[in-house]
Amino acid sequence: MTSLQPKGRLASLDALRGFDMLFIAGLAYLIRAVCCLFPGGESCWLEAQMHHAAWDGLTHHDTIFPLFIFIAGVSFPYSYAKQLSVGKTKCQIYLKVFKRAAILVFLGMVCNGLLKLESGPHRFFSVLERIGVAGMLASIVYMNFKPCGRIIIAALILAVYGAVSFIVAPDAPAGISPHCVEGNIAAYIDRTLFAGRIYKEGVYEPEGLLSTFPAVVTAMFGNFTGEFIRNSKLNGNKKCLYMAGAAAIMVVAGLVWSHWLPLNKKLWSSSFTLVVGGYSVAMLALFYWIIDIKGYQKWAFPLKVIGMNSIAIFLIPKFIDLKYTVNFFFGGLCRIVGDGWDKVFFWSAYLLLVYLILYVMYKKDIFIKV
Repeated sequence: MTSLQPKGRLASLDALRGFDMLFIAGLAYLIRAVCCLFPGGESCWLEAQMHHAAWDGLTHHDTIFPLFIFIAGVSFPYSYAKQLSVGKTKCQIYLKVFKRAAILVFLGMVCNGLLKLESGPHRFFSVLERIGVAGMLASIVYMNFKPCGRIIIAALILAVYGAVSFIVAPDAPAGISPHCVEGNIAAYIDRTLFAGRIYKEGVYEPEGLLSTFPAVVTAMFGNFTGEFIRNSKLNGNKKCLYMAGAAAIMVVAGLVWSHWLPLNKKLWSSSFTLVVGGYSVAMLALFYWIIDIKGYQKWAFPLKVIGMNSIAIFLIPKFIDLKYTVNFFFGGLCRIVGDGWDKVFFWSAYLLLVYLILYVMYKKDIFIKV
């Protein structure tokens, strides 16, 4: 089949985003439930992959958030070129970038309870806030620097953040590692500047201030990849090979670095940034080859439905009690089956309900975009 040279929307990008968000939509909980029915061996390993690593380490669940930021980065070169082609000025594009970031930060604060108007401090950071800020900063860099300049900036961020990661927090007990929960400088900065407004019992913030900088690099990796796919004169198969090669180099470099600087999603360590960046490039290469190059698109339609309304997956559970709905319709059946199968039925129904909502939104052309 002839390779497609995309200049418009990448079908594989929507599908990959859908695959990524499928785990947030309920698949991770369903896999956990199934694994509990067959304890031991591979089931234990697979079940562990559906949780975040306790601190250092890497599981599949740790790749979901970085992959989403990476995908957002891939989209920007297409969006930027499209806006320039219809006559928008740089100033107008800047305003759109800032507006998107502001909306995501606001939505993140709403998800943290802003509108409850309760007394006391609310958590300042959020997943949506990091998506907005990392995407905004990466977009600004993309608009103002050529590829070589962006490579230098990305390398400097990872190098400086990696070096800073060896500084022990001033309030840490004597002799403690700078990479542990109590000893890392990133958590100390968040505890000091945002006391009472961080996630984990005032100890650390997984979406904190300092760790946002390597997350910007994750979005920049997406920018590089999107620009390469869009502008390269290579045919589709060779693009995939180049992407696979780049992914392998990033993963190996990150794993080597992890001997001194552990892989850590909560700190978004520089070694973690490289490894999950390589994973993200590899996943896009695979989806791009299957869907855009080979043209096998029909199987990915359910993923497309999910991927084109990814922000809705973050927001819907905050405003609609989906668990109540599932219990209302399927609670009796879940009680009858019992013995672990109740959770399998429950999360299957939950996932189906989420998909049906997104499918109706898709058919009605309702997309939550920022």
